[in-house]
Amino acid sequence: MQDQENMDGMDLDVLTEIANIGAGNAVTALSQMISNKIDMHVPKVKMLTFSELSEILGGPEALVAGIMVSLEADIEGYMLFMLENESAHHLVSQLMGQQPPAEAPEIFSEIEQSALMEIGNIITGAYLNSISKMTELNIKTSIPYIAIDMAGAILSVPAIEFGKLGDKALLIESRFRDMDIDISGYFIMIPTMESYQAILKALGIG
Repeated sequence: MQDQENMDGMDLDVLTEIANIGAGNAVTALSQMISNKIDMHVPKVKMLTFSELSEILGGPEALVAGIMVSLEADIEGYMLFMLENESAHHLVSQLMGQQPPAEAPEIFSEIEQSALMEIGNIITGAYLNSISKMTELNIKTSIPYIAIDMAGAILSVPAIEFGKLGDKALLIESRFRDMDIDISGYFIMIPTMESYQAILKALGIG
């Protein structure tokens, strides 16, 4: 596998399987965190351009909450966990033991941002830990960075950083149900091509 364009079906199948396991572990961690059973649909895994990612999230001007960490050591790049505004408010309310607002506001209080950061930190950690165990690769992360902004603005950060390496990212769309509310969470993995190759090599492929 030389680049993103030449990634074959087997490569994507392997990355899809890793994504499914990672997303499952992350949702389990989230369920334990908010002390409530969460049912997850089978994640959808796609290799998309950054402009396509914005459309999946509701368009570049859609308001989303994003928690981003940079990846270091054996795997380099970025990982983002993004939630639509309403879903983010619902999860924060669950964690804080409050009733979700009837209409989600466009802002989060400082305490709510802290809770959202904790949610993002726990589930990205659970996701990456599962990848690390499967591949036996050392994955270190930066301190999480939180942003509540338009989808296009949040995605512009990794797009600028990795535009010279390729314009695609691995999107894991995880739909899960908390109580009677459907929530869409989006894990976005943006490793360098060397990191993609390291993952596949660790699994005996490539």
